[in-house]
Amino acid sequence: MRSLEVDLGPRSYPIWIGEGLIAQAGECLRERLMSPKIMIVTNPVVAGHYLGALRQSLEGAGFVVSQVVLPDGEAYKTLETWQLIFDGLLADKHGRDTTVVALGGGVIGDMAGFAAACYQRGVDFVQVPTTLLSQVDSSVGGKTGVNHPAGKNMIGAFYQPKAVLIDVTVLNTLPVREFSAGLAEVIKYGLIGDAAFLAWLEEHIDRLMARESAVLIEAVTRSCENKARIVGLDEREQGIRATLNLGHTFGHAIEASQGYGQWLHGEAVAAGMVMAAKLSVQLGWLAGQELPRLVRLLKAAGLPIAPPAGMAAAEFLKYMAVDKKVQQGRIRLILLKGIGEAVVTDAVTAEQIQTFLEA
Repeated sequence: MRSLEVDLGPRSYPIWIGEGLIAQAGECLRERLMSPKIMIVTNPVVAGHYLGALRQSLEGAGFVVSQVVLPDGEAYKTLETWQLIFDGLLADKHGRDTTVVALGGGVIGDMAGFAAACYQRGVDFVQVPTTLLSQVDSSVGGKTGVNHPAGKNMIGAFYQPKAVLIDVTVLNTLPVREFSAGLAEVIKYGLIGDAAFLAWLEEHIDRLMARESAVLIEAVTRSCENKARIVGLDEREQGIRATLNLGHTFGHAIEASQGYGQWLHGEAVAAGMVMAAKLSVQLGWLAGQELPRLVRLLKAAGLPIAPPAGMAAAEFLKYMAVDKKVQQGRIRLILLKGIGEAVVTDAVTAEQIQTFLEA
């Protein structure tokens, strides 16, 4: 097992990465949690694979465990579904000393974390992510929330977990499309601040696609190291943390426009990263030869390299106008000055953005 730490002073927490860790969850968490009561939040697909093993491990360590099973998919990342977590907590008489454990991908992690932030004004929670995307991105850093029809993740809170437990063996049951979607966030870390990692990914992409365990552990560890470092510097996204959103402003517009769940988050981010790279090239910030390099890697990872055919500039602008990075009416974009060097900028005018999108 590898262990990292997200350094947030007294709220610092560990990230554990390895094989078979779900079966060791009780042992890992026994010294970390103060309360014996746990509510697991999951979905039917994940529950069929891993809920029994997690419950057995936690109960074997002395925890009293109950569960809430939510519908599966981004389309259910809503306030209505979120309320079901509170129904379960109240029905089982969970108090302020309980711990919410998120067993699932990004949707489950975001909703369970947001519920933990709000239930009785805040209870502990733990992330047990089961998709590659959630393991390398959404489970680390404390962003929680739900979607609104007008925009993705518009309702939520910054709320840090007590621990993140990453079992890479769960990726063996992940559908190919979802595995590829997770690789978009892995590739992002190389683009925004770790050129050596991007080169490593180019060299190992075939072994990653084959899900070789040692390569998976290395990719997840290096991704989490990058995420933990950035979150430690800028927990509430006032500066450098915004670079983690490379491709997301365009990508969130794709997700909202197409209907949540039609394009997976990582697929939309992949197309958005190509768009951001193209705009960076047009501005003279990114060398033109770097764009084909990104396109080759995304293709090798089984990811899209263009937005949906027929998605108009007006549709992009509609959703980009309510993006969380908009400040004083100006759209802030994350663009590239080079491989491994991302910048946050509002220097691109609305007219330039519209012209770019129309082209």
